[in-house]
Amino acid sequence: MLIKARISFLLLLPLCVVTPTNAVAASPDHWVGTWAASPMAAKNSDGKFGAPGTDGTTLREIVHISIGGPAIRVILTNEFGLDPLTISAAQIALSSGASSITPGTATALTFGGKPTIVIPPGALAVSDPAAFKVAPASNLAVSLFLPDQPVNQLTFHPFADQTNYLVPGNVVTAGSLDTPTPFFTWDFLKGIDVTADNKAASIVTFGDSITDGAHSTRDANSRWPDILARRLQADKKTANLGVLNQGIGGNRILHDTTGPSALARFDRDVIAQTGVKYLVIMESINDIGHATDPNKPYDVVTADDLIAGLSQLATRAHTHGIKVYGATLTPFVGAKYQSPAGEEMRQAINKWIRTTNQLDGIIDFDKVTTDPTHPGMFLPLDDSGDHLHPGDAGYKAMGESIDLNLFTR
Repeated sequence: MLIKARISFLLLLPLCVVTPTNAVAASPDHWVGTWAASPMAAKNSDGKFGAPGTDGTTLREIVHISIGGPAIRVILTNEFGLDPLTISAAQIALSSGASSITPGTATALTFGGKPTIVIPPGALAVSDPAAFKVAPASNLAVSLFLPDQPVNQLTFHPFADQTNYLVPGNVVTAGSLDTPTPFFTWDFLKGIDVTADNKAASIVTFGDSITDGAHSTRDANSRWPDILARRLQADKKTANLGVLNQGIGGNRILHDTTGPSALARFDRDVIAQTGVKYLVIMESINDIGHATDPNKPYDVVTADDLIAGLSQLATRAHTHGIKVYGATLTPFVGAKYQSPAGEEMRQAINKWIRTTNQLDGIIDFDKVTTDPTHPGMFLPLDDSGDHLHPGDAGYKAMGESIDLNLFTR
């Protein structure tokens, strides 16, 4: 049972013009990513996907895109699945809040001209292009109908910081879902691309929970990559740049934990993203915290180990012509796994980011969020309260501190 399974593994709206039609013919249009999430695996307790007494389940998942365009396509994923995944119907529409969609905006998605697709284990699927003119910073609702089927392992993004909805049966086309069950992950949904001019490109923000937006206000799109996206849109020189958030809470550079390590997921979450031209890396605070935890250290690594890992990420991006910006690690004195040894490692990583010639530039989040009277600690206004994650004010300060000229080079 889906609801039981979810409980078991998981203890604003700008005006836009939408032109709904069916799929449009393939063309040599330039595609750019406007939204993305990093997938990982979750064991499904009963091995099924469907609600009792029905023929399956409808998911309605809400996403906040960065740039707009005249056509759209959706990427679905079964990359961590152990069974074939059947999608029997899919639709995209403009969200009008909660589980409702704006009348007249619903557009069916097809795959090779068909409304259904079976995605093999380990694979993804890209929908046909659909004529769906959408403005930047829109909230979209992607609805999927999954018939009752074996799903022993879900492919999902565990922390959406967004309310999504599910109901029994096939109600993909419903204007609003009747008494839906809310959930807070992105299931089987990997990305959204739009067509744009040849100068358009995307920025991948790659990291852990601080990039993912932990402790920001749910449904408010107040993560630092969201702030960056809004600023890019407001500047004519950068309004053609999409922002793809590829943060995973708890992620590490050198070891798997929540999701594969940064080194293991890099090709999927960075290199393979649509239209990527720039990369911002903010990663390694979890490697440091666990390695130097005064209570239970494990997977012990050194600062040199982490620098070697970061260097590998930069090299792999440069191989594909992607500019790489290093973001310094924000303060964590007072966090549960912080220690003097960990702070020493954090400072060493930040020094490398500020001085290395292996990066194309830096974004100094540490400088903007550190309390000058208490080195190593967040400014009180920026701290979410756990001394590790920013709150909304901290994310805002981070996003507003980024020099947009980095993305005009």
